[in-house]
Amino acid sequence: MKVIAKQRNSRMCAICGLDNEYGVRAPFYSMEDGSVVTLFEYRPEHQSYPGRVHGGLIAAMLDELGLRGLWAKEGKEDVWGVTTSLETKYRKPVPYGEQLLGRGEVVKNSPHFVTVHATISAKGGAVLAEGTSVYLKLPVSKIADGVDYHEEMCYLVEDGVTEIDL
Repeated sequence: MKVIAKQRNSRMCAICGLDNEYGVRAPFYSMEDGSVVTLFEYRPEHQSYPGRVHGGLIAAMLDELGLRGLWAKEGKEDVWGVTTSLETKYRKPVPYGEQLLGRGEVVKNSPHFVTVHATISAKGGAVLAEGTSVYLKLPVSKIADGVDYHEEMCYLVEDGVTEIDL
């Protein structure tokens, strides 16, 4: 599927932060169908049991795919929000050290709330985890004092990715 745009990465987010040495550092792409996709790998630092990723980090990725799904759908990154609920279903163990695919799609969008369904899949396509998130749309100024979007979401690292096989 065709990539429409690469989304920005932050400095310190546990999922997308490029300056966070313990983070996942995942890249995100807005796709032609309005979804968001990431190709990423968890590392051994993200484990719970040996060979398996901690459930909290799995849920964090599903959560990250949520608001980014809205960015992909609307074609802009200026809508912010906070998670009000996240229902997560763990289908199979999620490994670290293997490329995974995350995808988020808006299922409902209103002036104040957005609902997104997200999945994490193995290379062969098996869904390992999925979740439905609801976000309350808020300006950054109401989420955290003194936050400057341009200072925090400061990285746009082009990587030449133009197609992703789903």
